[in-house]
Amino acid sequence: QVQLVESGGGLVQAGGSLTLSCATSERTFSSYNMGWYRQAPGKEREVVATGTTFYADSVKGRFFISRDGAKNTVYLQMYSLKPEDTAIYYCNAARGGDSYWGQGTQVTVSS
Repeated sequence: QVQLVESGGGLVQAGGSLTLSCATSERTFSSYNMGWYRQAPGKEREVVATGTTFYADSVKGRFFISRDGAKNTVYLQMYSLKPEDTAIYYCNAARGGDSYWGQGTQVTVSS
């Protein structure tokens, strides 16, 4: 079973920073493609960052995805946050035709 647990969301001021964590199992961490997605109110879920190289244009240069093999955890470091970054952020694990989601963590950026 693929298990994904996000944490680190919260309320921050515009221009601030926040780091999200996605904890999973060793098996999932080592064999699945990991990524972050988000869904803002009234909008479709969109990709934020995947693997180690892809970033949405809206977050490029501000958000950074990283991995910690010792903790089987994927991080999303977010800097220079904007109100439009407000969304529920979801961790994703994918392999072949399989895709799994965490419960989501709320990020709210105040102006």
